Amino acid sequence: MSAPRPEQPTLPVTFRPTLTRVVLLSTGLAMFLVITVIALMLERLNPGERITFVFVAALFFGVLALLSRPRVTADDTGVTVVNLTLTRRLAWEEILRVNLRSGDPWVFLDLSDGTSLPALGIQPGLAKQQAIRDARALRALAESRGSGNDGTQPGG
Repeated sequence: MSAPRPEQPTLPVTFRPTLTRVVLLSTGLAMFLVITVIALMLERLNPGERITFVFVAALFFGVLALLSRPRVTADDTGVTVVNLTLTRRLAWEEILRVNLRSGDPWVFLDLSDGTSLPALGIQPGLAKQQAIRDARALRALAESRGSGNDGTQPGG
C-alpha cells in the first residue's frame, strides 16, 4: 500500500529550519551582548581593544546569522534555494526529484542537468518530523508542477 499523497501547500511557501534559526540567532545575539558588556566592563582595556572585542562579537554574530540564512521558497514559476552563500533559482521542470533519505543532513534536489543541489532550508537536525513534512510537500509540488516522478517518499 502506498503512502497517502501529502497535501500541497498554498503558493508561495517558504521552508526553513525555524528552530535551528531561532537557536542560532539567539545564541549570536547573546554572545554579542556578553562580549560587548565584558569589553565595556574591563577597565584595563584601551578604546582600541574595546573596539576589537565588539568587532569580534559582531563577527561571531555575522557567522551565526549566515548559518541561519538557508531557505527554500516555492512559487508558481519555480523554486528559489538560498544556502549559506549561494542563491539559485530553478524552474519546476528542472527539478527531477526531491530527496531526503535517512541520515541526510538536508534535502537534495536532483536536477535535469545531471547535478544534485543541496537545499539546506529543509534539514532534519533539530526538527526531523517538520523536515520530513516539508520535504514531502516540496516533492508533491515538484511532481505536480515539474517533470519529476519516481514514486518514492522522503524520510523513509
